[in-house]
Amino acid sequence: MVDDKRRRLLDAALKVFAERGFHGTTVPEVAAAAGVATGTLYHYFEHKQQLVNEVYRDAKLRLRGTLLDGLPDPDLDKPGAAQAWFAELWRRLVTYARAEPYAFRFLEMQDHVEYLDAESRQIELATLTPMFSVAKRVHDRAGGPPTEVLLALVWGAFVGLVKASRLGYLRIDDAGLVEAGDIAWRLFEREATKAIKKPPKRG
Repeated sequence: MVDDKRRRLLDAALKVFAERGFHGTTVPEVAAAAGVATGTLYHYFEHKQQLVNEVYRDAKLRLRGTLLDGLPDPDLDKPGAAQAWFAELWRRLVTYARAEPYAFRFLEMQDHVEYLDAESRQIELATLTPMFSVAKRVHDRAGGPPTEVLLALVWGAFVGLVKASRLGYLRIDDAGLVEAGDIAWRLFEREATKAIKKPPKRG
């Protein structure tokens, strides 16, 4: 049975952390947002670092499920397979960002590293590894920019679009975000095209 009070605390903390960041958030503020006493929060979480890690893991696991559950591993020997995989991954990102704006905003923050514990880092790794693996297979067969650079550019582009939309700098609906994915694909297009034409290395 789900503990409703714990769920309320996690949801409230997510919103407050997303709006104010880790350092700008106090435990009493989270308790107030959840409608409970500060002592009640400490009954569930010993300190703010434990709380933020629980919030991080909760949001990251939902992101991982949205991105990877049922996502097929592409056969890079088939024309268009890499692009179809990328388009589906991008579409799933759009789904998550729209369905869970506070979670996406929280996860996009750049200051997580200093307080993430080993369990949180493992979940982060488990989320990134399958995507990195496919991108690396494309790179290894075709060459081009380092895999880490490509993934960072694509992620940065997506985060930038969502953030600009949230701040009102541009208006972009779901269809526009999906269309932007076609533009982002061009980062991979050269490598993917070569991967189709070039047989895998043997030996």
